[in-house]
Amino acid sequence: QVQLVESGGGLVQAGGSLRLSCAASGRTFSSLAMGWFRQAPGKERVFVGVMSRSGGSSEYYADSVKGRFTISRDNAKNTVYLQMNSLKPEDTAVYYCTASYSSRWPPVRYDYWGQGTQVTVSS
Repeated sequence: QVQLVESGGGLVQAGGSLRLSCAASGRTFSSLAMGWFRQAPGKERVFVGVMSRSGGSSEYYADSVKGRFTISRDNAKNTVYLQMNSLKPEDTAVYYCTASYSSRWPPVRYDYWGQGTQVTVSS
């Protein structure tokens, strides 16, 4: 079992930056592909980006965030990060950390989810 806890959300002005963190429990962190999804009010949860398990160096992002958002991971801290730059009001959403044991790339199934953290971008 893996538990994921997000932090770092908040209110930021358009054009600003924010870094989200996701701390994972368990001993299998390095075996997990780690990703982020987001859900805006009244909309479905959508994919943001994912980083492959340790040993790989692949990243995959939604077109809407490509070039602005970057995922990184610190295996020593069992933590994955989402660096968000050049934020726009349309980035406002609850952001969810997720983990996958899927051997496919990019993953087609996510096995664990965090509770989410709110990001609000003001215009």
